[in-house]
Amino acid sequence: MKTLSRPQIEALIPHRPPFLWLDEAEIDGETILAKTALSPDLPIFEGHYPDHPLLPGVIQLEMCFQAGAVLIASGGEGEGEGEGGMPVVARTDGVKFKKMVRPGDVCEIEVSVKERMPGAVFMTGKVRVSGNLASRCDFVVAEVKSDPVAN
Repeated sequence: MKTLSRPQIEALIPHRPPFLWLDEAEIDGETILAKTALSPDLPIFEGHYPDHPLLPGVIQLEMCFQAGAVLIASGGEGEGEGEGGMPVVARTDGVKFKKMVRPGDVCEIEVSVKERMPGAVFMTGKVRVSGNLASRCDFVVAEVKSDPVAN
């Protein structure tokens, strides 16, 4: 099992605050378990139902996508010997939202590899709060060569 801190996560994927949704992670083979604590002060809660703040479902999916990218970039149990491409989501399927996620919750994100093919990794992600399933999705991540943004 490999444990990753926030700086180690940042070394593996291009995401940064305020759009980095993983605080810590543990990798065991083809599965990653990550956590993130949702501060009640996050600006997203100001505008997403101000009188009844909820974490948008798309952010729950993004948590899974980022965890999947970390798993791929780390090489699983290996030392992260990928080709250096940027992991991007190519497809989602079977998305289900089961429980509302609120300010102050701690999200537990679990992503597992279902299948690896050349150029694509098929994954399943789940977000839990207090052990209860909040959302789940199947998705495909592709690794693409990144070009700097042209101005």
